[in-house]
Amino acid sequence: MWRTERQAGSADYPDVPGFGPPYGFAPIARSVTIGWCLACGVFFVYAAADTDGFLFLDNANLMIHEAGHALFAWAGDTTQILGGTIAQLLVPLGCVLLFVRRGDTAAVAATACWGFENLLYVATYMADARRSALPLVGSDESDWTILFTQWGVLHQDTAIAAWTRSLGWIGMLASVAWLVWMHVRLEAAAYATPSTTR
Repeated sequence: MWRTERQAGSADYPDVPGFGPPYGFAPIARSVTIGWCLACGVFFVYAAADTDGFLFLDNANLMIHEAGHALFAWAGDTTQILGGTIAQLLVPLGCVLLFVRRGDTAAVAATACWGFENLLYVATYMADARRSALPLVGSDESDWTILFTQWGVLHQDTAIAAWTRSLGWIGMLASVAWLVWMHVRLEAAAYATPSTTR
């Protein structure tokens, strides 16, 4: 039987060293774990089959991206241009850290997966740096066309994009694998520890 109480410092609800939930990570029901895995599996198939490089999550990512340009406007032209991508990565990272602190295991995995999904969107525009065929918002030139030109790597746009996309996929798959691992670990710990009441 699952324990319904999480106790601070208990070995069966492991903390993240240095920055972790004060009451440990919450256990995840098997049904929830299976549901998340199925949902992620459907999303991964959808993402892999996508041909235009813009997934439904990217509507939110685009808004965060544009806000990032304004947020980093004070830091100079290059940082302002890069600020859109920085914001795309910082917002999910902030959510991950928040949920780690709260010990919400499923939410950590979900927001981590979202963060890595952003790399697919970033890679799409990286790969288009020379072609400049994709639609743009508020500019006639892609962020990555400008940045890669400044950095002297424009001719490597597709290679950099491929590495970025691969990192995104690895991260998304790792997020799901971590969720499954945490479910198994916490379930085993909960069954191994006698239930207690206060």
